[in-house]
Amino acid sequence: MENKHSGEDLKRELTTGQLSMIAMGMAIGTGLFLGSGLAIRTAGPGVLLSYTIGAFIVLLLMGCLAEMTVAHPTSGAFGTIADKYLHPMVGFLVRYSYWIAQVFAIGVEISAIAVYMKYWFPGVPGVIWIIVFTAVLIYVNATSVNAFATFEYWFSMIKVSAIVVFILLGAYVLFGTSGYENVGANNLVDHGGFLPFGFKGMWIAVFISLFSFLGTELVAVTAGEAKEPDVAVPKALKATVFRLSIFYVFTLAIMLMIVPWQSAGIEESPFVKVMEILNIPGASGIMNFIVLTAALSSMNGQLYASSRTMYSLSKEKLAPAVLGKLNKKGVPTTALTVSTMGIILAAVVSALLPGSSYAFMMGISMFGSLFTWLIIFISHLSFRKKWDKMGGRKLPVRMIGFPYLTILGGLLLLSLMITAWFTDFKIMLQFGIPWLLFLSIAYLIMKKKHSK
Repeated sequence: MENKHSGEDLKRELTTGQLSMIAMGMAIGTGLFLGSGLAIRTAGPGVLLSYTIGAFIVLLLMGCLAEMTVAHPTSGAFGTIADKYLHPMVGFLVRYSYWIAQVFAIGVEISAIAVYMKYWFPGVPGVIWIIVFTAVLIYVNATSVNAFATFEYWFSMIKVSAIVVFILLGAYVLFGTSGYENVGANNLVDHGGFLPFGFKGMWIAVFISLFSFLGTELVAVTAGEAKEPDVAVPKALKATVFRLSIFYVFTLAIMLMIVPWQSAGIEESPFVKVMEILNIPGASGIMNFIVLTAALSSMNGQLYASSRTMYSLSKEKLAPAVLGKLNKKGVPTTALTVSTMGIILAAVVSALLPGSSYAFMMGISMFGSLFTWLIIFISHLSFRKKWDKMGGRKLPVRMIGFPYLTILGGLLLLSLMITAWFTDFKIMLQFGIPWLLFLSIAYLIMKKKHSK
């Protein structure tokens, strides 16, 4: 049955504060709490330089994205912009790649959630938790955009608070007491030097650091539901990159000064290691709760991003019309339901590739997100030239150093994606290149059908 909103656009209800916390929630995931160990093992203390370079790339990306999103505040975000300023086929490739990235990431997160719950309830089958948390998050997303934003706001707040407390505790250990031995800045250089694996290790860790920042681009997807996109989106993007840079670099620096890098990422989370040194009771239980929160928050954001991307594809007749229908609360529920297929895909892939399912799904997610970032840089070059030529309204946000910084950001990102071929993340390109070929053929077939 048609509802009164089915032909309308998404509701504009999101505030600047909510947008900032949504982006923070997407970017502060299990990558920081658990995955930081991999980056530390790859680069040693040089990981601080890796994350600084990663943050610089993201800062350039957000500058480009803020400028374009203010001009086109829609749920299609970067897909709509690529369609308009590059080519409709590029917009098609970006949106489907971003959608599949989010869909598979949902499957990865829900699988992780089932594992985390075993810590407290070892006797309960994981499938029960998958069903329970999937139902809860679908309900939250389907109720209204405000319900989604409120949930994300508080879950992000838990993660941000955990990082702030960690930084304060670490600062106390380093500067507030002399009761701890073998801690201090000397740990950054005493064990093989600042760059024990040379430039190569540091550069590969830049690639790993980018996964910690994935999700910041979600602010552009929320622009179609922001109250004042002209003000809210640029503010949220700038605040997010600034806070993330401080959080990641400060947190890792404190971690490395307290725990020598050789033991910071082995067997357990570096965070747990530090809490054990501080003799905090129940450290692993506290950590499990924070990581569970991180996974739920990421999955919540991924459900939102994937449903809005599919909604925008439907609105432009690149997906079935039913996926563009809104419920009475202004939420694309059919697109939301279809986007949960990542949970089923995760189960199927897990059954077919039991030994490498996680790497396979992460490879798909990584490619879709980084390909989207690359197209954002390329789109910005075309956007600015065409916008200025057409004599469009003066943009309240303009990327500094155009076109040089836009080109620099794109080249750095492209070189890091190529670097993946020579690392354990090779699966990203092994999936990504055939995926783009498949999408290109699908687009040409669809185009041919429509032209008849």
